[in-house]
This record gives sequence, structure tokens and C-alpha cells, in this order.
Amino acid sequence: MSPTEDARDPMPDTTADWYRSFEAEVASHGLPAAEVHRTTASTRAEAEAAGVPPGDLYGPAVLYAREVASALRDYQADVPAPTAAAPAVLRLTEVSARRGRRTILSDINLTVRRGEVVAVVGANGAGKSTLLQLCAGLLRASSGRIERTPHFGYAPQLDSLAPLLTVDEHLRLFGAARGMRRGRSVSTGHRLITRLGWTARGDQTAGTLSGGTQQKLNVALAQLDAPELLLLDEPYQGLDALAYEDLWALISSWRASGAGVLLVTHLLRDVDLVDRVVELPAPQETTGRTHRWTRRKESA
Repeated sequence: MSPTEDARDPMPDTTADWYRSFEAEVASHGLPAAEVHRTTASTRAEAEAAGVPPGDLYGPAVLYAREVASALRDYQADVPAPTAAAPAVLRLTEVSARRGRRTILSDINLTVRRGEVVAVVGANGAGKSTLLQLCAGLLRASSGRIERTPHFGYAPQLDSLAPLLTVDEHLRLFGAARGMRRGRSVSTGHRLITRLGWTARGDQTAGTLSGGTQQKLNVALAQLDAPELLLLDEPYQGLDALAYEDLWALISSWRASGAGVLLVTHLLRDVDLVDRVVELPAPQETTGRTHRWTRRKESA
């Protein structure tokens, strides 16, 4: 095997050395031990999911670790927490949802205020995506009341784009729906996409984009006209570690500008970056009984 081929297919001990170097370099930048561990675990999971050695996917461990540590430090800059008096942009009161005889959500009470990031967590099937669809008006609640600012953006999970439309056509179409001029919608969209680490070709069709770039377009469309409320359903899907940090830097800037954010996540590291965490219980398999709504608070 040639040296070039060997570099492309490193042995397991080489991979282990890469992660040890990465973790040591991230730790040397003064980040909390828990954050170092989560960042390393997330980076490993992304490389394993891609089926590519970390050195090939990210480059030299030390250089990549420096970039990630810098992005984490930028995000962790102090951001004022919302006050109880901040106006609500979303309020759910005793909201329930059913599919046939099965209760998906029951008696949900939830408020998102301006300048607040709230994460929704829970097991598969707990109704996380259903909750966001209710908030976006795509599903009708079986009971209860939903009050929401009319100025909101929604980024569903992947497969929500029109595959034959180009990037710029998506931006113009969504911009027109929000009363934006064509030129402004395209320029604003490309600025948002660039902040997520992607220099987009306006004439490229959505169907030819990778999952990660489709998700970046998804997020840009949701934030195109600077809404007061953002609904994000696992917005990090398909993103690598650096794009993930770029996304959180963008979310931080939305919060600082006074927008409210409600996002669905299953990543444990996300709960340290939000103002509140709402946990949905696991679904009941044997009955359609109502589920108890639980909530816990953690500081960002």
C-alpha cells in the first residue's frame, strides 16, 4: 500500500491518536471539562456517521480543535437572559393533539418570550415535531389554545425543499410570501447562508445539494425576514461540527436581537446553550392515556 493510500485509510490507533490530540487541544483553551467531552463525542459521532476517518473529514486535529474552541468561546459570550416581563411571542394553553384514538400530546402549557431560546427534548415518538407543527399552524390541536406572533419562521427537518427549484428561486419565493423585494430576499438569504459557512451558488437546484447544505438553506429561509419567533426542528441535521457552532452563533445573535426561539433537539450538549429545556415524556405504548407534561429549567 502506498503512503498516500495509507493516509486515506488510517489504522484505528491513528484514529484514536487524532481524537486524543483533538480533545487535548480543545481542553487547552480553557473550556469546561464537560464541554470538552461533549465536543469530542459529537465530533467522533459525526465522523463515524459519515464513515470517514476524522483526519480526512476535518484535517489536522490540532488546527480543527483550535477552530472549534474559538467558535465555542465566541458563542459562550455573556448574553442577557430574558426577563419575566419580556413579551410572549408564543403561548400554548392546555393544548392537546390526537391521531385517531392515540393521544400524541396532552395539556401542554408553554410560553416562549422575546430574547429566549427554549429547547424541546424527549424520546422518539414523544411528539416533538408534532408540537412544532402545531405551533407553526400546520396541524390543528384537538383542544386548547395557541397564541403566536404572526411574524414567525419555521424550519422543518430535511426533505422540505422543492428539489427542482434553485437556491435563489427558493429565496425569491419565500421572500415574496413575506412581502420582500426579490433583490433583498436573495441578498439577505446569501448573507445568512454565508454565516453558516456555505458560499452558495444561486443557480444550483436544491435536489443536488447535500443534506447539510439543504439544512443551511432551510434555516436561512426561516430567518429571511428577521421574524419575532423561530421554530427549528432539529436544525443541526447534516451539519458538521464547525457548521453546528456557526448555527449556534447565529441563534445567539437572534436571541440578542430579541427574537424568541423554540427548537427540537436530541443532542445533550444543546441543553447547556439554551435558557430553558422542556422535556416531553416517552409515549405510552399500551394506551392512549394523556401524558404528563414535565419541565425543567437550566441556565444557558
